[in-house]
Amino acid sequence: MSSFTYSLFTTIFLVLTIFLHPSNAQLSSTFYSSTCPNVSSVVRSVVQQALQSDPRIAASLTRLHFHDCFVNGCDGSILLDVGGNITLSEKNAGPNNNSARGFDVVDNIKTSVENSCPGVVSCADILALAAEASVSLGGGPSWNVQLGRRDGLIANQSGANTSIPNPTESLANVTAKFAAVGLNVTDLVALSGAHTFGRAQCRFFNQRLFNLSGTGSPDPTLNATYLATLQQNCPQNGSGNTLNNLDPSSPDTFDNNYFQNLLSNQGLLQTDQELFSTNGAATISVINNFAANQTAFFQAFAQSMINMGNISPLTGSRGEIRSDCKRVNGS
Repeated sequence: MSSFTYSLFTTIFLVLTIFLHPSNAQLSSTFYSSTCPNVSSVVRSVVQQALQSDPRIAASLTRLHFHDCFVNGCDGSILLDVGGNITLSEKNAGPNNNSARGFDVVDNIKTSVENSCPGVVSCADILALAAEASVSLGGGPSWNVQLGRRDGLIANQSGANTSIPNPTESLANVTAKFAAVGLNVTDLVALSGAHTFGRAQCRFFNQRLFNLSGTGSPDPTLNATYLATLQQNCPQNGSGNTLNNLDPSSPDTFDNNYFQNLLSNQGLLQTDQELFSTNGAATISVINNFAANQTAFFQAFAQSMINMGNISPLTGSRGEIRSDCKRVNGS
């Protein structure tokens, strides 16, 4: 093959590769620098205000971004209500129904952003910015949020039911769900570290307390003292909606205590503890590192949030900029 033919072949191959696997280079931390330069501070201000009356909101907003990105990519589809062409909402999917929250705060952020720069900033980008503000206001890392996403025109309830990891799944299943959206084991462990703040309802883990997988016994990986506390808070026939701190040691602070809790068998959700208690798992060494080194965790978390925010964004002329995050324009 001549060098010219080889070069031509290589060029065509590269063009095809770029075409078939569009890069996320369209996202940029300076995307709104001329059209809405103060968008980050507007978002942060509304989140800060919400935190004064609701210390849980930081974790809730971070979770919304996560649950958005795992379904149809980061396109704001989790925010859509039923109406118009939306017959099934992601809000009513199993992982979100009566547990996803913070939608009112997203609406407040949207209102403030629209007052500053109408028709410019997408709801998908608002979720990404709100997550960063929530983590940094909670004592965690900051990062340059990549922006330029547009809002999707559809919701995918069945996708939400199948793509979002659920708290009783095996580590193998959860790892596969992360891999399906291009996230690796380090991303899995780092993003699980968001459970360093927030709450979970009894119904998401009570099978561990009394009857793990039909054994009639509690989960043997649960610390005995912690188990007794949880059994008291979540009695067998009690309310499944009672809230429990995901991190009992510092429930509203973003730190690396989550990983230290795993080392002492105090992971609240089955999927939390399995990261550390599954024999031979690749996640164990990552957890040991993050438990010993908060800086390493913060750096990895920031990078993994950027990686997650890059899942299949709508850019260019795809999608739209919703004027109301709850509904597609014109519906």
